Amino acid sequence: MDLKLSGKLALVSGSAKGIGLAIATVLAREGAEVIVNGRSEASLARAMENISASVASARLLGYAGDLSDATVAAALVKRFPDIDILVNNLGIFEPKPFDEIPDEDWRRFFDVNVLSGVRLARAYLAGMKRHGWGRIVFISSESGIQIPQEMIHYGMSKTAQLAVSRGIAETCAGTGVTCNAVLPGPTHSDGVEEFVAKLSGGAPFAEFEREFFRSARPSSLLKRFATTEEVANLVAFVCSPLSSATNGAALRVDGGVVRACF
Repeated sequence: MDLKLSGKLALVSGSAKGIGLAIATVLAREGAEVIVNGRSEASLARAMENISASVASARLLGYAGDLSDATVAAALVKRFPDIDILVNNLGIFEPKPFDEIPDEDWRRFFDVNVLSGVRLARAYLAGMKRHGWGRIVFISSESGIQIPQEMIHYGMSKTAQLAVSRGIAETCAGTGVTCNAVLPGPTHSDGVEEFVAKLSGGAPFAEFEREFFRSARPSSLLKRFATTEEVANLVAFVCSPLSSATNGAALRVDGGVVRACF
């Protein structure tokens, strides 16, 4: 399927690895010019090399910096004042018992996972409306619906993204601009490798995966971690002109973990 993304300029925050890297790769493969973002010059260079190796025709721009920092985000907007597609993927997570999560961690998760996307959406939304077309996507999580007891602060931030994305969409009625949230389920990303290492006690990944979906996520229909590409394929569609009737939605690519039928 041709997603008709040629000529579109997309920014994917936190795209040096994991789901963000997969999203940037699929968008580049579909013809979009992609601004790749990593926290450091080294991580950015590796990501751009990986995308170029996978997509020979990739048209890439790079921006190194932590976009949870308001000053860094402002500098990015100054360098790239108009974009067509914004994917707010930047995020952090960590397992931690509720009674061990200090105030500063709650603030850090809100700053990184929520405010980073709010700032970029606020900066780019007016231009998208002025041009009569645009796509904003927040990468939320099934954890925003089913709050995980092992990382409640993360779930809180993902629920907040759902509220923000729907609220922004309400302001976009009739403009040609859409704002949606995509909710991945358990996904085999670089961050999950670190997550597994913390929780598994050194068990092999395949062994942990079987036990995780038996005891921690028994409602999963997929019964395995999704690949980053499986998530990225849905995000790319939501970013495309073909998705014009999808606005204000929370779209699950969760492997069936969420039991709700709506």
